[in-house]
Amino acid sequence: MHCMLQFQSICAHPPNIIIIYFNVQFDHKIHKQEDNITANHPRNQTQTYSNKNFTMTKFHVVFISTPGIGNLVPLVEFAQLLGNHDRRFHATILIINMSQRPIVNTYIQSRAATCTNIRFLHLPAVDSPSPDQYRSSMGYISLLIQNHKTHVKNALTNLVSSESDEFNSGRVVGLFVDMFCTSMIDVANELDIPCYLFFASPATFLSFMLHLPTLDAQIPTEFGDSDTELSIPGFANSVPPLVLPTAVLNKKGDAYSWYLSHARRYTETKGIVVNSFEELEPHALSSLAMSPRVYPIGPVLDLNGPAQWHDPTWYESVMRWLDDQPTSSVVLLCFGSMGSLSGPQVREIAFGLERAGFRFIWALRDPPKSQLDLPSDPASVDDVLPNGFLERTCKLGLVFGLVPQAKILAHPAIGGFVSHCGWNSILESLWYGVPIATWPIYAEQQMNAFEMVKELGLAIEIRLDYREGSDLVLAEEVERSIKHLMNGGDVVRARVKEMREKSRMVLLENGSSYQALGALNEKLVPKI
Repeated sequence: MHCMLQFQSICAHPPNIIIIYFNVQFDHKIHKQEDNITANHPRNQTQTYSNKNFTMTKFHVVFISTPGIGNLVPLVEFAQLLGNHDRRFHATILIINMSQRPIVNTYIQSRAATCTNIRFLHLPAVDSPSPDQYRSSMGYISLLIQNHKTHVKNALTNLVSSESDEFNSGRVVGLFVDMFCTSMIDVANELDIPCYLFFASPATFLSFMLHLPTLDAQIPTEFGDSDTELSIPGFANSVPPLVLPTAVLNKKGDAYSWYLSHARRYTETKGIVVNSFEELEPHALSSLAMSPRVYPIGPVLDLNGPAQWHDPTWYESVMRWLDDQPTSSVVLLCFGSMGSLSGPQVREIAFGLERAGFRFIWALRDPPKSQLDLPSDPASVDDVLPNGFLERTCKLGLVFGLVPQAKILAHPAIGGFVSHCGWNSILESLWYGVPIATWPIYAEQQMNAFEMVKELGLAIEIRLDYREGSDLVLAEEVERSIKHLMNGGDVVRARVKEMREKSRMVLLENGSSYQALGALNEKLVPKI
């Protein structure tokens, strides 16, 4: 075993370099195993037709997403899945550009090189909302998206009228918007294009959003001011107010107004596609027996993650280090593309990791420089980590910036995952059978953590209500939680392993998600 310390920016490649990641192969064992796993994922499978002379009627589906990597990636994977399931469908994804999100452009460049039935169309730039128009990042994003309505209308009009090339041939049969693009429902209605909601978060959070207008009317005060737990249809247990998203805990803020506005519009769509599956969230999905119909087609996953964005030499060195570790001996700590922690909290984690004594990979990121920026990879750790930490732990672990999380979770050396509980990360951990210890930070992650621990028994609790401004998770708690995650938690580990198998079965023919996707395809096909 050897010491290693490296920080790698995902945007480090010069712009004239193209990485074609499907053709890169390494010789060590994990990649051979991973090839067998990913080959069976529906993203990599396409239905075939025996009659080569058969001329298919083509259909065009258009997608638009909030300009965030956690929103865009599952939407792209869903578009790919839709086309793979039924070759009559091809997709155009409308891209809202945001200078504070360079990671999005890096992802699009990489993904566009491998997509066969998807194209990406960058919308023209618009004036950014002025500071007097918003008080939160949610307000800014919602206004920015709304300001693109004219460009989206023009793009859709061109797609509807264009039959000049092979890709554009086919009737536009649907516009899919994500949870914060509801202003585009107006555009779809104006052009008489059926509009659907793609919901990349769990069914429990969808239930909450649909129930939010009712809660708003029932509880005139701040949700957090009451000790009374909330009854939300998608949860079997009552929900503590302090696991609600931060934006919802301040009714006077513009973020709350935007949440409420988006939630009220969900039922105006023709259907809601949710990135979940019946076997994972039976109670939540049964509570959504409503109009419009809900289609649970998950898990929709990007099993490659940002591995293709990294220097292949760097990526291979990480995999080789993991190859040298015993099975299930390494804990991964990763808090998402938008997740970061304060300096004092980072130091507590470092002390806790050192005391726990387990091998680790830690994705450490600096806090964003402004309200609209993303966290960044540290230029130096000297001012963040405790003195001597790297030297004392060099035989135990690695510290990086943003890491290829899905690829790392796939490695058999990984035995536990300290996670921010973003839904994409939860689905990845379940796909690979890696138990989670919950450390939510932002968005709906506190509710996700509550569901995983209290509703489903699929995770170990560090905190359920942690967020910016929370009390520090002290080193002793970090140490205790990591030991429980890696050495204890046998019941949780067994449940996660069982869910791993279920998450794969649902995507096979006659599986629940496969059938839901087929029903959605039939809904999209125009009735003549």
